[in-house]
Amino acid sequence: MERKHMSALSIYQSLSGGTKPQVQANAAPAKKIKKKENGIQPNKKSNKKKRMKPLKSSMRLSSSDEEKSKAVLFFPHYRENWEKKPILIQRQNPDYYKGLFSTAEFDRILRNNDVQYGVNLDVTSYTNGKRETHNPPGRVLPYTLWDFYESGCSLRMLNPQAYSSTVWQVLSILQEKFGSMAGANVYLTPARTQGFAPHYDDIEAFILQLEANFSQDEIGQPIMDVVLEAGDLLYFPRGFIHQGDCLPDAHSLHLTVSSFQRNSWGDLLLKLMPAALETAMEEDVEFRKGLPLDYLQFMGVQNSEKEDPRRDKFIAHVEGLMKKLVDYAPVDAAVDQKARDFLHDCLPPVLSAEEKASSVYGAPARWGDGEALDVTVQLKGQTQIRLLGAGAARLCGDGDTVTLFYTTENSRVYHKEEPKSIEMKAEHIDAMEFLIHSYPKFVSVACLPCETVEAKMSLAELLFEKGLIHTAEPLTAE
Repeated sequence: MERKHMSALSIYQSLSGGTKPQVQANAAPAKKIKKKENGIQPNKKSNKKKRMKPLKSSMRLSSSDEEKSKAVLFFPHYRENWEKKPILIQRQNPDYYKGLFSTAEFDRILRNNDVQYGVNLDVTSYTNGKRETHNPPGRVLPYTLWDFYESGCSLRMLNPQAYSSTVWQVLSILQEKFGSMAGANVYLTPARTQGFAPHYDDIEAFILQLEANFSQDEIGQPIMDVVLEAGDLLYFPRGFIHQGDCLPDAHSLHLTVSSFQRNSWGDLLLKLMPAALETAMEEDVEFRKGLPLDYLQFMGVQNSEKEDPRRDKFIAHVEGLMKKLVDYAPVDAAVDQKARDFLHDCLPPVLSAEEKASSVYGAPARWGDGEALDVTVQLKGQTQIRLLGAGAARLCGDGDTVTLFYTTENSRVYHKEEPKSIEMKAEHIDAMEFLIHSYPKFVSVACLPCETVEAKMSLAELLFEKGLIHTAEPLTAE
């Protein structure tokens, strides 16, 4: 079967099986992590019509490179257009997203899970320029919800990844690819209706057509006005105003994948500037000098129209201090703060059958014959290990402390768990850095750059028990 006729899920599954990664028998010693100074302390026509002017697109599914192919489910060559312009990808394949999500699964989730109005699902309408939410209190039951739908209301499921393993799998790929949290909403809209007002978002958005809050006069003429067929994808950067109308012949089901929220240079500076200022005030007397005694007489809004040379001198002095502040900016420490937030936002990794069998999640320990059996498995020097995923763990510094943050114990429900971390012993830091940079290759426990055999073994056992690593071959009980 040619790849362009495969479904997105089939393409991913053909990749995720992959070939067995290389085993790295001997490893070069890792660099030592420097202590961070100035660390931060504290078949039918689709039914969804998107109103933007059409853009021609020659994008095709890419299969030449596995890393790029993992993003092919959504946006081939996304880097070329990221944060720049909307792109429509028309695939002429209504089954492209088959297996990802469906109205049948929507109904199954309602029947088998405690879905709550306002928390997991919204009922909305947009009629005569007015957007309304119709959420009753309590649990969502099919009897009531489908009555809302038949009355012309749109349904928005806010966290489908908590219930759908396929959506979870897709988002776990994207969060690693984008280096930012990836979330999703599912929208089910009846024929001839619209559920939301024109609006813009602070995210990069991907509209995956699964099945076929401004006023209208404020938004001007659309730059793109398209009909999405099942299997199509529409990407638009944050800030683009958009709205969807359902055509009269059938309902519309689409999945919106979002990413890159609070991931701008400004968001990094929000972490960086307070720490830089704190350090500058400790180390540079210029930042501790008092303000002019009379500065309230010529500065502030009420004095902003005055022509007073003292104003120019005051502003020039502030500008000079701002320039000096760069010298005290702990950039790496601020990035580590962003990294900690990201790992807390992340979904847990989706494990293949092989990864599960060769990790603590597939360890042979069990209850049988009235006792605990096969409890002890033995890691040895020649045991080959690697992390469970490229983004599963990260070392972050905070002053003299180095902490390992990880995602394997995160919940599929956003921030249900507190951030997961391990404070690293000094004897383990170099080896942990080496293990992170070695991925996806397996390395032997014996080649971890620790000074003693005991340190190598204790780190490997800790990581295995925490579910952060797996072995090249499943371990057997002693």
